[in-house]
Amino acid sequence: METLDVVEAERVSALLAAEAKAVALFDEVIARGIIAPGKYESEVSDEVRDLADEMFGTRRFWHKRIVRSGINTLEPYDAKPPDRIIGADDICFLDFGPIFAEWEADFGRTYVLGDDPAKLKLRDALEPFWEAGRAYFEAHPDITGEQLFAWVTEQAKAQGWEVTAKIAGHLVGEFPHKQISGTAVTSYVATGSTPPMRRLDPKGRICHWILEIHLVDSVNQIGGFFEQLLDIRPPV
Repeated sequence: METLDVVEAERVSALLAAEAKAVALFDEVIARGIIAPGKYESEVSDEVRDLADEMFGTRRFWHKRIVRSGINTLEPYDAKPPDRIIGADDICFLDFGPIFAEWEADFGRTYVLGDDPAKLKLRDALEPFWEAGRAYFEAHPDITGEQLFAWVTEQAKAQGWEVTAKIAGHLVGEFPHKQISGTAVTSYVATGSTPPMRRLDPKGRICHWILEIHLVDSVNQIGGFFEQLLDIRPPV
């Protein structure tokens, strides 16, 4: 019988493997020029689905694939903005959650077409902001989802951005994680999520988390997005 340590090591390995495939998928999206002017966001989304099937044999996503460009990048996850044609000098973000061997990945990145300074500034701010969020999480062993969300919103304001989304992350794990975690606010990095993030789930397994950063530049009416595993680092 496997020990709990062995089971957890296998869970961590599976989550890292799923994320590595999501990274490879996004890299191939860029390499093939799938995000291109003149395409509808829905076209890009369908091509991402088909590419995931080609590369990894999966057409399953545990949440809706999101491709947003221009003014639509202001909208949070649960919004349903009209399908938009990507422009020649545009900003676009992808948020997709493919399932690899029954393990969830959740990955988001922002891509800029052209050389608009405001769009490039926002894109380039996202990963450092995300890394600072991880550092804050790691420095506070008893941090709650509510506290991390407060840090995200406060830091965004300090840097001249806005956070309009109601969450900044969530649990992730074996598909479908929601069957064991539920949809309560405690499954999210959000106001009202007061249990420590470092805890066990109802089945006695370690909770693993995604941190998602959605920054808004209200002056230029654009948003950017960056998302990946928070509490698990790939081996060096």
